[in-house]
Amino acid sequence: MPHLLVAGQMHPTGETMLRELSERGVTIDYVKEISEQSYAPLIHKADALVIRTQPLSRETIARADRLRVVSRHGVGYDSVDLAALNQRGIALTIVGDVNSISVAEHAMMQLLAGAKRVLLADRAVREPGQWGWRNRLEQREISGKNLLILGYGRIGRHLASMASGFGMQVRAHDPYLERQGWPEGPVPPTPLEEGLGWADCISVHVPRADRPVIGAAEIARMKSGVILANTARGGVVDEAALAEALASGRIGAAGVDVFEEEPPHGSALCAQLTAILSPHIAGLTAECSERMAVAAIGNAVNYLDGSIARDLVVNPEFAHA
Repeated sequence: MPHLLVAGQMHPTGETMLRELSERGVTIDYVKEISEQSYAPLIHKADALVIRTQPLSRETIARADRLRVVSRHGVGYDSVDLAALNQRGIALTIVGDVNSISVAEHAMMQLLAGAKRVLLADRAVREPGQWGWRNRLEQREISGKNLLILGYGRIGRHLASMASGFGMQVRAHDPYLERQGWPEGPVPPTPLEEGLGWADCISVHVPRADRPVIGAAEIARMKSGVILANTARGGVVDEAALAEALASGRIGAAGVDVFEEEPPHGSALCAQLTAILSPHIAGLTAECSERMAVAAIGNAVNYLDGSIARDLVVNPEFAHA
């Protein structure tokens, strides 16, 4: 029977799955701590690794003598050394469409919280002498405003539907989809520079690249007072440039769920009351966490028994165990 290494705490439903697998003869190491150091000493025994957000480095992969598949508890995999997996012929799987609703809801919350100045409003009630803040009329409506969505995959499309319900005008920028064929619907594609100047609100849903998608140059093209939401990945938005733009008022408010360093010790964003910060939780609702645990454990088992869905394998040349 195979040996499964689970790195990171699973939802209780996932833990039930692990007990059931153990009763069927699958041996399991379950390490709840989220760090590479906590699970790396056990990697040499594993046929399959289920991993959350902690890194999987080339050095650890080199010690994985039996490893056949790495199953990500999520859809992103920038913390995994994919090149090292490819060199070893090890498959990498992701969970598919289990978190798009949760992330889209979080992005919508960020846009609303930014427009309504939620943190400043909360302080006006809690701190003596701040009640008069209400008369500054800093709150804004989002109805009728322009929303640019960067990355028009499942999350972006869910957000577009939600924003349309608030009466927003929505456009999207996604060069990949433009090459592959733009999906039918009311949201048109737009060039990035044009969209940045058009938007009152911007929500980011793209993978991390070699450089930030939103940096100082892109911020300079935006309307003054724009609201920015980032639920994508740390490093997609230049944090220093964003903090400076918030401090100057160039960006009116920002919702940030992901950081270049997590936790973001010493980030300049922490000093900005117009930044609504959250600890990388957009996809960690109770409902989504359950779906991800079930899917991630299922992907590991299904890969080993040859029943994995090919579209869940990041490196399809290794889609068969």
